[in-house]
Amino acid sequence: MVPNNKHALPSGTDEFLKGFWKQNPVFVQVLGMCPVLAVSNTAENALAMGLATSFVLLMSNIVVSSIRGFVPKQVRIVTFILVIATFVTIVDYLIQAISLELHKALGAFISLIVVNCLILGRAEAFASKNGVLRSILDGLGMGVGFTIALLCLGAVREIFGYGSLFGLELFGQHYQKWVVMVLPAGGFFTLAGWLLLFNWYETARARRKTLKEAVA
Repeated sequence: MVPNNKHALPSGTDEFLKGFWKQNPVFVQVLGMCPVLAVSNTAENALAMGLATSFVLLMSNIVVSSIRGFVPKQVRIVTFILVIATFVTIVDYLIQAISLELHKALGAFISLIVVNCLILGRAEAFASKNGVLRSILDGLGMGVGFTIALLCLGAVREIFGYGSLFGLELFGQHYQKWVVMVLPAGGFFTLAGWLLLFNWYETARARRKTLKEAVA
């Protein structure tokens, strides 16, 4: 008897969407915490870092997947790092060309994308074992999931810390800013709040699913 897969997600769609929720790099896997905490003091910085990381992740996945059959096992990690570093250099120059102010705000954390465990982890665990198309979908999904998570932190910290969002004033001149939210401690507080909310929702959803199965 053939199982009913009417509501099952296509393989490609599932590969793309897993980075949004089930395997979100920040809220589930807790990867790449250095840039997540360091540059998420504003939504603009968070978005820029998210897009930069997504670009490097996507392009490195494509290249690693393309050359996986030619790279000896003994030098694969070194090769992956070299590929990642190449695209990080490209991103570094692109950000400088677009906005020197943004480049200054992100600082050394652009170069540190090279050692982001999310990118090297996807290259080693996924791209080196799968075809180009699946690696593209994986890179896009994980990159978008990482960017969304950064935006969640950056938006909250900017709203409470500056009273603005993407530089636009929200509460007027009399708003009492929460200075702690733009300091490193604010990154930890905000991340803890989002992780608490995420885990609470997952627990509640699992409990509802268990109850439905028990009733059925």
